Amino acid sequence: MKKTLLFSNRLFLFFSLLIAGRMFSQQPLLDPVSHPKFVNELPFPGVMQPVSPGNYEVYIQATKQDLLGLKTLQGDPVLTKVWGYGRDSEVSYPGPTIEARSGVKIKVKWYNDLPEEHLFPIDKTIHWAGNDMGGVLPPEGESFNGMPTVTHLHGGHTDADSDGHPEAWYTPNHKYKGSQYYDNEGLYTYDNSQEAATLWYHDHTIGITRLNVYAGLAGFYLLRDNHEDKLNIPRDQHMDLADESSPMEHFEIPLAIQDRSFTADGELYYPTELFTGINMTEGSPETIYNSIMPEMFGDFILVNGKAWPFLNVQPRKYRLRLLNGSDSRFYDLKIPGVDFYQIGSDGGLLKAPVKRSIITIGPGERIDVIVDFSAPGLWGQTLIMRNTARSPFPFGTTPNPLTTGQIMAFKVVTPLSNPDTSEIPTVLRPESFTVQGESAETRQLVLFEEMDEYGRLLPSLGTLEKGALPFTEILTENPALNSTETWEIYNTTEDAHPIHLHLVHFQVINTQKFNVKKSVFGENGKSKAQLIGMPSPPAPENSGPKDTFIVYPGEVARVKAIFDKEGEYVWHCHILSHEDHDMMRPFYVGDYIAEDLIAHSEMKPMELLEILEIAPNPVMDVAQVKFRMKTDAAVQVQVHDFSGRTVSVLHSGFAAANTDYNLTFNRSGLPAGPYVCRLTTQDGQSFEKIIMAK
Repeated sequence: MKKTLLFSNRLFLFFSLLIAGRMFSQQPLLDPVSHPKFVNELPFPGVMQPVSPGNYEVYIQATKQDLLGLKTLQGDPVLTKVWGYGRDSEVSYPGPTIEARSGVKIKVKWYNDLPEEHLFPIDKTIHWAGNDMGGVLPPEGESFNGMPTVTHLHGGHTDADSDGHPEAWYTPNHKYKGSQYYDNEGLYTYDNSQEAATLWYHDHTIGITRLNVYAGLAGFYLLRDNHEDKLNIPRDQHMDLADESSPMEHFEIPLAIQDRSFTADGELYYPTELFTGINMTEGSPETIYNSIMPEMFGDFILVNGKAWPFLNVQPRKYRLRLLNGSDSRFYDLKIPGVDFYQIGSDGGLLKAPVKRSIITIGPGERIDVIVDFSAPGLWGQTLIMRNTARSPFPFGTTPNPLTTGQIMAFKVVTPLSNPDTSEIPTVLRPESFTVQGESAETRQLVLFEEMDEYGRLLPSLGTLEKGALPFTEILTENPALNSTETWEIYNTTEDAHPIHLHLVHFQVINTQKFNVKKSVFGENGKSKAQLIGMPSPPAPENSGPKDTFIVYPGEVARVKAIFDKEGEYVWHCHILSHEDHDMMRPFYVGDYIAEDLIAHSEMKPMELLEILEIAPNPVMDVAQVKFRMKTDAAVQVQVHDFSGRTVSVLHSGFAAANTDYNLTFNRSGLPAGPYVCRLTTQDGQSFEKIIMAK
C-alpha cells in the first residue's frame, strides 16, 4: 500500500527536533485538579439583535472575560484575554446566538476589529494567511494591520461568497485579504434554505483556524421552522405563562463544550515549542516556533465559556443542544441515572427519537437531545455529566476522571414553576431523511497521515488513484451543478476523524471495514481498497441530515449529497489542528476554470510562438521562463494557481521576433503544488504546467 513516504533523513530530523525542542512558554500552568468545580453558574450566550429587520452587524474584537470563576486578592474576578463576537465594544465568548427562520434571508456584516498581535504564536512554517500568495499581503518586512479572520456558518446551506472559505480572510478595513476574497467587504448573505437545526459560526482562516477558535471565535446559530414549532418539545417560556413581561425560564439549553489550558495567572495557554533543526528543503539550520501539533488537548473543560459550570434545573424535561467546539477532543457523554433522547443531528430532526445512555460527539458535530429530570429519585441530586472518550480517539489515553472526565453539573434543586406539558414525540418528521436521485458519480477519497519537511505529523486528504494531496494541489472534486454524488471516504490512519463537507447536508449510506495493509492507494490503475465483510447501515442516531461524520480507523464511510450551489467550497477534518495542517481540500461545484487551463496545457502551441520553456521544473525557489516569438507581438506571460487566480505577471508588453526572452520567476513562498504558466498574444494562448516543489 502506498500511504506514507518515510525517508531515513526525515526520521533522523524528526527525532533531532524532538531533542532540540523546548517549550516556548515556561510559565507555570493552572492546576485543573485543584480548580473548583460546579460552583459557577452556566452562562447563557445573549441573542444577537438586528440593526434593522434582517440585517445584523457583528464585530470581531479582543476583550477580557471571566472564564474560571476565580477571584484576585482584592476580590475582583480573574479576567482572561479572549476574542469574541458581538456588538461594537460588547463582544463575548461564545459570541451571541443568532436566531433565524427557515426560508427567511438575513445579512450579516462581519467587522474585523482584531489587534495586530495574536494571543498565541503563529506557526509560519505551514500554509496560512501570511503566505497566501494569491491574496493582498503586506510588503515584505511589514505586518498585518490586524489579525486575519473570516467567519464560516458551519452547517449553513450558503452561497460560496458567504461561506467563509479559508482563503477569503481579511484584516481590519479589508486592507489585506486572501486569494479567495470576495468583494462583499464581509457582508454575508444567509438565505436559510434548509430545515430547523443547530448550526454554529466560527473562524475559518487558513492556517490559524485552531488559534482563532481557541481565542474564542465561535457562537451558536439556531435555525427554526414551522414544523419544529408544532412539536411539543421543551422550549423557553415565561415564568408566568399569562404575563409576557415576566422573567423567561430556559428549558432549551445550548451547550458549547470546549477544552482549554491556562497559565497560573489565568490566561489562555496554547502549547508552542521552539525547534531548531534542519530545513529539508533548504538544507540549512532553521529555528521555528512550532504551534502546529498532531492534536491539541486542553486540561480544563469549558461549557459556554465557563470552567466546569453547574445548571440548576427543575424536575422536568429539557432540550440540550450539544456542540463539540473543541480542537481535537471527542466526548463520550453520560449523565448517570438519566437517558438521552436524541431528536436531531447536525442538519435537522431524526425521524423518531433515539434513546441513548452515552452520546459520542466529535469536533464540529451537533447533537440535539431531550433529557428528563422528573424522576423522584433525582430530586435534590447533583448529576455530573461525565466524559469517558479517549484522546486521541478512540485508542488514546483515558480522560482524568477528576478533570477532563467531567463536563458540568445539573442540580435538580429548583421547584417546578409550572406543570411540564412538553413531550418526547414518537414521530419527529413524516419521512426519514433521504437524499433523492441516483448518484451521477461515486468518488473514492482517502484520509492519510504522512510527515512534513520538518518531520512533523502531516494529516492529509487525497484520492484512491492519486494518493495524498496538499490543499494547494489542483482540486480533484468537481461536482456538476445540481448533481447528486456519493463520496466514499477511506480512513487509513490510526485515529478517528470527523469529516466536514461545506454547503451540503449528506445522508450516511453505510460504513464498511477495509484492510489498510492490503489496500493500495496512489498507484493510479493499480489502486484498490481491500474491503472486509458487508457494509453496515448507519446507526439510528446518524440517520438524519449530517454535515460532519466520524470516520473510524480502517473504515470507509459512504455519504450521499446534492451539490446545488455553484462555486468553490472545502471539505476537511474538523480536528482543527488537522484542518490547519493540511487535512483540507477544495471542491468546486459547476464549471471550473482551472481544469480548463490544465486540460489545455498539453495543447499545440500557437502559430506565433516558437519556444516556451521553464527550468528548473519543479521549482524550488527560482526558475527561468524562456520564450521566443516567430514575429513581433504583444505578449503577456502569467502564472496561475490551482484555482485559476493570477499569482505572478512575468511579462506584459512588446516582444521582438526571433529574440530569446528569459524571465525570472521567483516562487516567493508559493505553496507546493501544480500551477500553470500562460503566454497570451492576439493569436491565442499557450500553456505549460509548472510545479512548486514541496
